[in-house]
Amino acid sequence: MTAEAGYGADLFERAQRVLPGGVNSPVRAMRQIGREPVFVESAAGCRMTGSDGRSYIDWVCSWGPMILGHADPDVLAALGRAASRGTSFGAATEGEVELAEAVVDRMPDVEMIRMTSSGTEAAMSAVRLARAVTGRETIVKFAGAYHGHSDALLVEAGSGVATLGIPSGPGIPASAAATTVVVPWNDPEPVATALDSHEVAALLVEPVPANMGVVPPEEGFLSLLRELCDRNGSMLVFDEVITGFRVSRGGAQQLYGVRPDLTVMGKVIGGGLPAAAVGGPRRHMERLAPAGDVYQAGTLSGNPLAVAAGLATLAKLDPEAYARLGRLTGRLADGLGDIAPQHGLHVASVPGLVTLFFTDRPVRDFDDAAASDRAWHARFCRAMLDRGIYLPPSQFEAWFVSLAHDDEAIDMTLEAAAEALEQTAKSEPAGGLR
Repeated sequence: MTAEAGYGADLFERAQRVLPGGVNSPVRAMRQIGREPVFVESAAGCRMTGSDGRSYIDWVCSWGPMILGHADPDVLAALGRAASRGTSFGAATEGEVELAEAVVDRMPDVEMIRMTSSGTEAAMSAVRLARAVTGRETIVKFAGAYHGHSDALLVEAGSGVATLGIPSGPGIPASAAATTVVVPWNDPEPVATALDSHEVAALLVEPVPANMGVVPPEEGFLSLLRELCDRNGSMLVFDEVITGFRVSRGGAQQLYGVRPDLTVMGKVIGGGLPAAAVGGPRRHMERLAPAGDVYQAGTLSGNPLAVAAGLATLAKLDPEAYARLGRLTGRLADGLGDIAPQHGLHVASVPGLVTLFFTDRPVRDFDDAAASDRAWHARFCRAMLDRGIYLPPSQFEAWFVSLAHDDEAIDMTLEAAAEALEQTAKSEPAGGLR
């Protein structure tokens, strides 16, 4: 890959000598769009500045946690107060109790939580707890869904029928993936077949998938999943790492009125610092040690800085904030929706999340999303960066709307998108990767 002057090329060369691929998380490398990563120097509100001094309107928002925008004054003040008392104790604090109380107040079917430092840990803990509660081992997940990189959940399979998972890469034992069944999203029959054919401990669901791009559930689909789990004695686990406290005050379970058995939370709950949690009814959560016999632990779980940032963030997410977030999301999605049909593209959104799909077919599952023209998407992302708009460098990610975005930022983004689409479009219709 050729280094691009002015985009931190020297820094990237240094990074590649000491970090695998030059990054600490793969998507940051921007290989999907054929260029070097942007190295960020600072950020405030909805804008961030690269190490080259260039300014960008940020639609990644740290992949979701920065729902208030970057460097929110109230969050920074809370962090300062917390840091002055000490940054980590490895002991219980009042702050973690207060954050748990705030979450319980918001999430419809969460009575207790156990905090972790990452969504991967929380999802892994939810699986272990579900297996303990049900006495079963098999897990069902949806093709295109991402629940962290633990062995049992990082599997892939064809999404045409219910298929036993296979390892998605080296280092994952086949035995770890063998108890995971993968089914297509928004398709009732394969889910029913999987739950009827296996002794299923848990059905893991992103209630609004955002790791294949935003693909909302079709009407009644989440309710059907609840019914199927009840019928088969399986636990319904909502992975709300992305949707939690973003699509509504109580997450997707409140938005759609479907109550899971366990909920995985992350991102917003830490206000931009590493924090996540698994939550659910007391009868399930008290199976976790030391109350029960299911072991789970973490030195930095409930870290006082992350707890302080999370509390300060949740405190500002009131009804007015969600109304504003919905309006901003609508403006962005509607604006893209005015542009996209001219190029045969599609836009999907829910409050706080938007995806522009580079495909001429409606997207209802991962196969539809995978038909997107990723080469065109890559050209578009590069053209948007040239115009000062920072987008997720993957077709299979959401744009994250924050409360710091404003009409000016949206207008600038839509103007840039119209120009970038004209610049990068080819005469043939959108389709697969060219």
